[in-house]
Amino acid sequence: MNNFNENITYGTLSQSEVAAISRRFLLHVYNWMAMGLAITGLIAYGIGTTNVVSYISGGLMLFIIIAQLLVVILLSALLNKISSTVAIGAFFLYSILTGITFSLLFLVYVDVSIYSTFLICAGMFAAVSVFGYTTKINLSGIGTFLLMGLVGLIIASVVNIFIANDTLNLVISYAGVLIFTGLTAFDTQRIKRYSMGLDIDSEYGKKVAIMGALNLYLDFINLFLFLLRIMGDRR
Repeated sequence: MNNFNENITYGTLSQSEVAAISRRFLLHVYNWMAMGLAITGLIAYGIGTTNVVSYISGGLMLFIIIAQLLVVILLSALLNKISSTVAIGAFFLYSILTGITFSLLFLVYVDVSIYSTFLICAGMFAAVSVFGYTTKINLSGIGTFLLMGLVGLIIASVVNIFIANDTLNLVISYAGVLIFTGLTAFDTQRIKRYSMGLDIDSEYGKKVAIMGALNLYLDFINLFLFLLRIMGDRR
């Protein structure tokens, strides 16, 4: 969301009016995010609990992962040039692709373990997001450290693919939970800041809402994955 303008002008709006606009905007963001998660969950369940999952090859999965990366990169890079309809379509496409990749979780983890971890993740996410929205503490300062930690997490994960160290895997999992918990609060506060003075019914406002939903969606699914690595019962 770095391509969004933070220099917002409030004009003659009162503080209560700005707060009302912000709440309405955040409601739209959470609605989009919830729809994305619902699509991902339904597709993952529909494929993962049937024989369809057995037809997903390694080559197809690699193609889907690359497609996911391209969707996020292109959506971020071209946000100001595309319509809100295209942005919404790209977000839903990403949700569908993620659902296909998540279907493989049912081959690795016991079903009940996946469901219980999802509920725990939802509770954690809701609590941290509320904190990010209501706190008076400026979380901007921790954003840089969280992003640096995320880069380190990615590097450590790639290295561990080759060395397959169980202790490092556990450290990565706990670090992932901490980082994405922090990013959830950070992104929520940042979206709240962007929302003040924005018209959710405008073309630009709709696109900002979609990017906000994508940010929180990514925080949620990554938090879920790291929690599952810690708490999940493997088959």
